[in-house]
Amino acid sequence: MKKYIFKRIVYMIITLFIIITATFFLMRSIPGDPLASMAQMLPEQTRANFYAKYGLDKPLHQQYFSYMKNLLKLDLGESLVFAGRSISGTIASTSPVSGLVGGIALVIGVTIGIVLGIIAALNKNRWPDYIVMFIAILGVTIPVFILISLVQLVFAVKLGWAPASGWGQAKHMILPVLVMSFGPIASYARYIKSSMLDTLEQDYVLTARAKGLSEGKVIRRHVLRNSMLPAVTMLASSIVGIFTGSFITEKMFSIPGIGFYYISSINNNDYTMILGTTIFYAALFVVMQLIVDFVYMLIDPRIRITDSLD
Repeated sequence: MKKYIFKRIVYMIITLFIIITATFFLMRSIPGDPLASMAQMLPEQTRANFYAKYGLDKPLHQQYFSYMKNLLKLDLGESLVFAGRSISGTIASTSPVSGLVGGIALVIGVTIGIVLGIIAALNKNRWPDYIVMFIAILGVTIPVFILISLVQLVFAVKLGWAPASGWGQAKHMILPVLVMSFGPIASYARYIKSSMLDTLEQDYVLTARAKGLSEGKVIRRHVLRNSMLPAVTMLASSIVGIFTGSFITEKMFSIPGIGFYYISSINNNDYTMILGTTIFYAALFVVMQLIVDFVYMLIDPRIRITDSLD
């Protein structure tokens, strides 16, 4: 187990290093820089001071090594566009907002999606199955910005049940949570249905039925647990999606989350902000993948046996 954990941590570090390096050089390859529009009207010396302050006057490889050196000290730097705003402080203040809205939406979406998937699997080719799959298809095919517009029009403008945008009160989370839970409902319903139908055909399920176990006990003891593996697999990307998948939602609902600032940093070529948030997203993803591996071992003992043989 210790060897496995060590190996995964090494892989995590290598993955983060590759992502940081690739992001750093890809951003520098984009024409223009974050200071160009702000400094072009300033005197030459003042403009030079700006570039010197942020190290943009140095060769690219020196900028890279300087950034990596500071990163080892857990220093993500300051925003190039908003002077004095630290990247770490921005992430610390905005990620809880995204986490709160997205977390509530994920819990609701996963719960409803799993229940609908179970219902669809147990009623294959009957009307409950058709309804669930229709909902799932809608959740996958409707673009987020269209769904948000429809939700705002119906529930905010027409019915007046919740504000169309804004932040600061619990009522401002109603519509964003509704929109963000729609995707998980559709995804988990489809995957749980598919997984349950596959599990129901396994030999150990047929054996349990042959022994005389009731259908309810077969489902509870043998089908549900093994059908949860796809849901666990999706959980890592779903949790990261709380932050990375909320860009449009936060923008259209005026939610001051990390996705809102990430989009702004891209539009402004704010190198340090883009790098800092990318590191945050990447670190969150690889950590969640490690946690998912451990959850796998708890759900399916065969995975522990395979790892021990390796």
